[in-house]
Amino acid sequence: MEAVIVPLVVAVIMGPIVVLMNKMRGENTDQHAEARRLLHRVADKVDKVGSKLDEHIGWHKGKNK
Repeated sequence: MEAVIVPLVVAVIMGPIVVLMNKMRGENTDQHAEARRLLHRVADKVDKVGSKLDEHIGWHKGKNK
């Protein structure tokens, strides 16, 4: 009888904990996906600024000649 009770007690205790951990994992995955999207937007903006800066520096070099 004791061999049946122990697994049931463990399942009752660990079941909700596992469900909670799985839910938190899903939220964490969503947050990581959002952070990746934001980082891609920042990278695109930095690339555009870098291109504009290169053009501007080229303009100054051409003006000095």
